[in-house]
Amino acid sequence: MPSSRNTPAPPWLAVLASWLRAFRPGPIAADWHERLRVVAGATLGIGVTALLCRGIGGATPAGWPWLIAPMGASAVLVFGVPASPLAQPWAVVAGNTLSALVGIACVNWVGPPELAAALAVGSAIALMFALRCLHPPGGASALLMALNGVADPRFAIQPVLLNSLLLVLAGMAYNSATRRPYPHRQLPPAGPDLSAASDEEARALDADLDAVLARYNQVLDVSRDDLMALLQDTRLQGYQRKLARLRCSDIMSRQLITVTQATPLQQAWTLFREHRIKALPVIDAAGGIVGIVTPADFMRAAEVDGDDGFDLRLRKLHDWASGAAPGTGPQRVGHIMTRKVRVASVDRHLAELIPLFGSTGHHHIPIVDAADRLVGIVTQSDVVAALSRSGAARP
Repeated sequence: MPSSRNTPAPPWLAVLASWLRAFRPGPIAADWHERLRVVAGATLGIGVTALLCRGIGGATPAGWPWLIAPMGASAVLVFGVPASPLAQPWAVVAGNTLSALVGIACVNWVGPPELAAALAVGSAIALMFALRCLHPPGGASALLMALNGVADPRFAIQPVLLNSLLLVLAGMAYNSATRRPYPHRQLPPAGPDLSAASDEEARALDADLDAVLARYNQVLDVSRDDLMALLQDTRLQGYQRKLARLRCSDIMSRQLITVTQATPLQQAWTLFREHRIKALPVIDAAGGIVGIVTPADFMRAAEVDGDDGFDLRLRKLHDWASGAAPGTGPQRVGHIMTRKVRVASVDRHLAELIPLFGSTGHHHIPIVDAADRLVGIVTQSDVVAALSRSGAARP
């Protein structure tokens, strides 16, 4: 008899489990420092607003509150997500105040309170959309007016407008003091006249983001420029990860042009000219590197005067290297090569070589295998090409 443990679960159970998992809250990507900052900010913001509004509460009709409940929700946005478009000063002040006026209008013009409440919230949302001041607590402000039967438009000024203004001012002071820009500048979509327009990849990413947002077609609690910044930071993180994995063997030039210590200088100079290279590794019979020769070594050996003009120095160097003959000085590569050569192993990470190019003046580093045989060379051009391919060279 087959075991019940092998019986597959019915499809509806998997669908139900997937549906139930949608109710599981996701993690909040904020450490305890940020959480403490938000808690302290909301506490101070509401406290200052309450104290000031209660101090001038005598100017309001008897029975009117000096602080309304939707300010608690506004405080969550202003101090918790100050970069959100829904938390900006215009959204807070206009969203709460205009929504309160909508609720008051519904109380005056709509009969049944149930209908007034529904129309107040719906109309407030429509108005906030139209005036670009969408603010979730604004819906609560409209509903508060409808449920409490507030019919006096002055209520929208004090306490609603006054509460909103004071909370925004507290948010501006606290967020700036804790290094959270507020108001958070909302950048428009990049146009063809921006500096990024010269970068084809940046323009493509910009257009892709617009296309995705258009397909998504929903209100996001994050601005477009913040989304772009997150995308770019994510790409940079990926580039850095790729760069950390690159090794010398991944980017080195393998088609080597080498010489030996016995190679005539005239032949070595011809190799420089024909292949347009800047260094020639010098190897022994076993393939091990024993030195390196560069045009600078030729200049030292030819005793070219550094005070001469570039053209004159180049002509002297060419004449000396091409006409080297017995009895005129050094004749072989071994006579002029640099013997102290910095090398790197094939499995060394590229990130470890970059400081050598940047701080020590190296333009080329020979690469050796486990047996110290020359197997490649990494040049500055190889490093730049690798960074370009990975994208890490982009800011």
